[in-house]
Amino acid sequence: MQYNELSVEILDKVGGASNVVSLVHCATRLRFKLHDRSKAQTAALKNTAGIIMVVESGGQYQVVIGNDVSQVYQLIMPLLEASGGAVTADAPQAKEGLFARFIDTISGIFTPFISLLIAGGILKGLLSLAQAMGWLTAHNGTYQILFATSDAMFYFLPIFLGYTACKKFKGNPFIGMAIGGALTHPMMVAAFSASQLASAQPLHFLGLPVIMINYSSSVIPIVFACWLSSRLEGLIHLRLPAAVRNFITPLICVAVVVPVTFLLIGPVATWLSQMLASGYELLYSINSTLAGMFVGALWQVCVIFGIHWGMVPVMINNFSVSGQDTLLPLLIPAVFGQVGATLGIFLRSNNAQVKGSSASALAAGVCGITEPAVYGLTLPNRRAFIFGCIGGALGAGVVGYFHTTAYSFGFASIFTLTQLIPVSGFDFSVVAAVIGMVVSLSVACALTCLFGRVNAVQSAIAVETKPVDSEVASGKVAQQGFIGSPMNGKLMPLAQINDPIFAGGLLGKGVVITPTGGRVVAPIDGHVASLFQTHHAIGLLSPQGAELLIHVGIDTVKLDGQHFTPHVSEGDEVVRGQLLLEFDAEAILAAGYSLDTPVLITNSDDFSDVIISDVCDTEENTLLLTLVR
Repeated sequence: MQYNELSVEILDKVGGASNVVSLVHCATRLRFKLHDRSKAQTAALKNTAGIIMVVESGGQYQVVIGNDVSQVYQLIMPLLEASGGAVTADAPQAKEGLFARFIDTISGIFTPFISLLIAGGILKGLLSLAQAMGWLTAHNGTYQILFATSDAMFYFLPIFLGYTACKKFKGNPFIGMAIGGALTHPMMVAAFSASQLASAQPLHFLGLPVIMINYSSSVIPIVFACWLSSRLEGLIHLRLPAAVRNFITPLICVAVVVPVTFLLIGPVATWLSQMLASGYELLYSINSTLAGMFVGALWQVCVIFGIHWGMVPVMINNFSVSGQDTLLPLLIPAVFGQVGATLGIFLRSNNAQVKGSSASALAAGVCGITEPAVYGLTLPNRRAFIFGCIGGALGAGVVGYFHTTAYSFGFASIFTLTQLIPVSGFDFSVVAAVIGMVVSLSVACALTCLFGRVNAVQSAIAVETKPVDSEVASGKVAQQGFIGSPMNGKLMPLAQINDPIFAGGLLGKGVVITPTGGRVVAPIDGHVASLFQTHHAIGLLSPQGAELLIHVGIDTVKLDGQHFTPHVSEGDEVVRGQLLLEFDAEAILAAGYSLDTPVLITNSDDFSDVIISDVCDTEENTLLLTLVR
């Protein structure tokens, strides 16, 4: 029931099913591609229980859920399909930059099966551990069955990529699978093995020589082949008679694309793959320590914006070309740097809510999921996030110095350590990874304990976990992070007010109320910082430092105090709901003045966000603004 309600709410607040171009999910976040991002209610989504953060990056509208993202995704997809939220070829879409399109394409191709690929890598790592410890041997039946299980996903990767790539390129995904199957067919693998013999005769297609390549585990060739197939499918499908197009279209696509892939796309793409792997190895060989520190420091920054997907093909390509990768081990300290910062918050805070959030985020972080820790704890602390990056840089520098290598694909977690064990058994590079992990965790934890701003975390968690709906329903808002409504009326965005100073946000963020009464009450506990001589505006200050301005009407200063009756004086202490002033609405309107009342946080730059209630009508002392420190 909880996920059902969350799914409906997310779909509604991204602009409805009709606003969704496509939706995929990764380990922690829903990745929407929207027709019109301005229709999405970002502030309201951020304040929704069950959502960690909303990020707009890489051409995607990313809603960070956490470990339960797949359950939410499975509930949203039927809602999309039932509401007709499918992609339409002629739907207007905002123009995106090349990098944004690249990230969107990569994540769309890899996210559907990345968790299975990671699971295979972990299983392969555990088998390496069992072999190194002498529990299993390569000739053991148990080992062979489990190895086939762990390696199948990677070996037949072109088939899986064929499905997801064609689907991303808006082609028939089963044609993509057929192309991937042809590339990894046992006959072609045998032909490649035969071509390695000195006496081998070259394979020809219609008289043209074929450069034999082993395409098992390859990445780039199948992606280019699927792009070509999808374009060809789009050109011919609707031009064929309806009676035959359903089988003639795939016939033409596979009959054309498979030979073209073996003759041209495969060799060129394989060359590009080798160049990419060689380029990375060259950069790594120049100074592996500095390379490690660079990756360890910036990886979590990339994760925040969801652009870390750009590195996934590099890692998979390294495994495909050389059977190993040195980038993945550098990510272990990057992850455990944030784990260490979270541990520091846990140890330093005496707030039960912070400790509970920290413990949950620690468990997820150890398993490689850092978003709950980053968005919920270390980023609000700011210093803790930086300390986590510093720890990650130092730990990854150690890993880079000893050239620690991974032998199966995955995302960095505690389980990745088993994936660093070579077939020959333990060596010091595995120990170096453990040392790097401990260094990153210890440094980040120590710095956070000594210099972290835990109060900022407590304020953020208190704001983000407050049950807003229940507060609105009860008409009471108890925490200073929440600003109540000072009057009854209708809400209007600040940008729509007929005053350029207020509309431009020059005096701060907030909202406009068109009053339906003649009272202004205190929306917070605090004191009256200022009361204008003309009594048309009043400034309040909360004990936590929020500066609030309530300005009744536009240009009402010209009334010189007429029709306004103050009930407090400057410097008075006030409590939430206390009457501040009264005004004669009919007289003000008769004098030709607008009653539109801006309610502003004049020091809104001191807060990371000012979230506006998404209701249309507001009543005194119900939730109006939420301040996120």
